[in-house]
Amino acid sequence: MHNEKKIHIVLWQPKIPQNTGNIIRLCANAGAELHLIHPLGFNLKSSKLKRASLDYSDLTIVREHGSFLEYTDSFPKRRLLGTASSSNNIYSSIKYTQNDSLIFGSEDTGLPDEILSFLTVEKLLRIPMRANNRSLNLSNAVSIVLYEAWKQSNFNGSKST
Repeated sequence: MHNEKKIHIVLWQPKIPQNTGNIIRLCANAGAELHLIHPLGFNLKSSKLKRASLDYSDLTIVREHGSFLEYTDSFPKRRLLGTASSSNNIYSSIKYTQNDSLIFGSEDTGLPDEILSFLTVEKLLRIPMRANNRSLNLSNAVSIVLYEAWKQSNFNGSKST
């Protein structure tokens, strides 16, 4: 088993296979693991997911969990950071570590109250948007936060330029 610490991207009940496929490719390129909380709105063998992830599925770890509790029980020592448009904490204002789990809600509802109440206020993050806008595309939101976390580690593991 691979022992390198990696940031975990945790998607709670994602519904759109293309978003998850893009996030698989993103995780492969940024050195993160992807964790999917069931139920999913698609089959992992979906042609739309495969098309979006290209051939990157073999370059990252993708794990499935039956529930959020199953995920937290499997990784009890990780710091959990959730995203919520109602948070006052801007995603770039915290110091990330390789022991972080970045939790994102489904495309249509975001994170449910059961997960939001599990996290303390200081562990909820917000991506700023223009006034009167509701949300970002899930794969865009994940890329913004994941790349900030990776930037803070000086892009550890990236190829030399």
